[in-house]
Amino acid sequence: MEKEQLFLPYKVLKEGGRGEIVEKKSRFIATLTPVESEEEAAAFVEEMKKKYWDARHNCSAFVLGERAQITRCSDDGEPGGTAGKPMLEVLLSSEIRNVAAVVTRYFGGTLLGTGGLVRAYTQALQAGLAASRIVTMRYGVRLMLVTDYNGIGKIQYLLSQRNLAIDSSEYTDIVRLILTVPYEEKEEVCKELIESTSGKVKIEELEKFYFVSG
Repeated sequence: MEKEQLFLPYKVLKEGGRGEIVEKKSRFIATLTPVESEEEAAAFVEEMKKKYWDARHNCSAFVLGERAQITRCSDDGEPGGTAGKPMLEVLLSSEIRNVAAVVTRYFGGTLLGTGGLVRAYTQALQAGLAASRIVTMRYGVRLMLVTDYNGIGKIQYLLSQRNLAIDSSEYTDIVRLILTVPYEEKEEVCKELIESTSGKVKIEELEKFYFVSG
């Protein structure tokens, strides 16, 4: 039996963003990007360090896996726990996965103290997130429906009532539809499809996977 925790929704970046704040003349520039591996995340951090080579610090954090199985962060010379960790906490609390973030600091000449640094790195990353495009990933099931022409109207009506889109369709001597259903709705949808067509629909489960919701 599959574990329910595997089916929890999570968020990813559709497009990375860039945000900036100024705190006591120090500039904090947050840059975010979607990543699929530790290698991609490390390469992104190096890219930002080269881009902002003249900055005092390029602090980073990344989260990988649907359940945040891999997390890393770096203070890059800032006092321990004042940059990378609060950045990582922002990503985790936002439930965003497969993301890497770098906050670049150009020192303005005034020390901020540990509390000031935590706030600045947190606010900069939040500004970067606000400038990013974020989508929700849901666990779902791809189903194939086979019915006759008498049942298709009822099926289309039911699917429209549930806001379920048809991925593809094939009309021959029978009607074959492919659609994606959120995992937690599968049993109820299948029951309604069978009842609405008086059992004149065959339902086959093709695969389970995460899909973009909304």
